[in-house]
Amino acid sequence: KFAAVLVPLFEDPASGEVHVVLNQRSSKLNTHSGEVCFPGGKRDPADADDIATALREAQEELSLDPAAVRVVACLPPFLSKHLLSVTPVVGVIPPHLRFSPNPSEARGEETVFTVPLRRFLEAGPGYSSKDVEWQPGVPYRLHYFDYVHRGTSYCIWGLTAGMLIVIAEIAFGRTPDFQPNPPN
Repeated sequence: KFAAVLVPLFEDPASGEVHVVLNQRSSKLNTHSGEVCFPGGKRDPADADDIATALREAQEELSLDPAAVRVVACLPPFLSKHLLSVTPVVGVIPPHLRFSPNPSEARGEETVFTVPLRRFLEAGPGYSSKDVEWQPGVPYRLHYFDYVHRGTSYCIWGLTAGMLIVIAEIAFGRTPDFQPNPPN
């Protein structure tokens, strides 16, 4: 099975920093409830490619006009814990876009927020990791980033955090302040 996510980036006009747009899924959803993620989902038969999937899902979930997105890269796919091949589609958006989560998609509880991209290279307060066995004999390092946005605390972890670390490494041309992978 195949999926794609849109990684919407913009430059904050006030600080000049690159931010990423994330959303927290409704706690009422059956899968991944309450988790922080990118807009995205499984490929539909009508989708021409990963870009089409990511843009369609972002429009459905956040009312993001595909014409407002300048796609700059498609990264190699990441394999989810459910063996779903997920392609990150990186896009640049205008800094002052307003997002309105679709009530039928979000079930009324979805939250959209932004985080400075550099945060995913920093090992300071709010960062932790845990080594787990992804498959028998295959170690995987889970990363956790706690982030407070407008008084609300969010935890960005798992596949989303893993993707953001790689994207931040590429964007800033440096490795993180922590070991991204487990030993061996």
